[in-house]
Amino acid sequence: MFERILVPLDGSEHSMHALEKAVQIAKKCDGKITLVHVYSVLSSGVVPMTMYETVTLTPEIITKLAEAVRKAGVSILEEAEKRVKAEGVQSTTLLREGHVVVEILKAAKEENVDLIVIGARGLSTIKEIFLGSVSHGVTIHAPCPVLLMK
Repeated sequence: MFERILVPLDGSEHSMHALEKAVQIAKKCDGKITLVHVYSVLSSGVVPMTMYETVTLTPEIITKLAEAVRKAGVSILEEAEKRVKAEGVQSTTLLREGHVVVEILKAAKEENVDLIVIGARGLSTIKEIFLGSVSHGVTIHAPCPVLLMK
């Protein structure tokens, strides 16, 4: 039934619970898991520090920040892939840059997944808390069933 499962990961405890559940489902359904991590980097170089002041970042700092965030994403995916393969489940990884919800939904469509297993809470920014969580956005717009893990 669920042969292709997408698991968005951000390194949070909830995303690791989602990964554990996805592995259980994949084992029962002889499924394959696609692990996805989405990161974003400020393209404007302007970071609001308070309501009244901002800090402008140089292109060099933005480049270093982007590389550090990308490397952290690679690390999250590598660790998750080790866990999945240790359980005897096939997996692939996707590292994406962009808006988290949009990129997860794109991956779900491109990979033609049957199920998305996602953590209920992740490592969200204050902006995402006010604008709506990643899990909520994915649940509302997903092209397939979504299992939300706490």
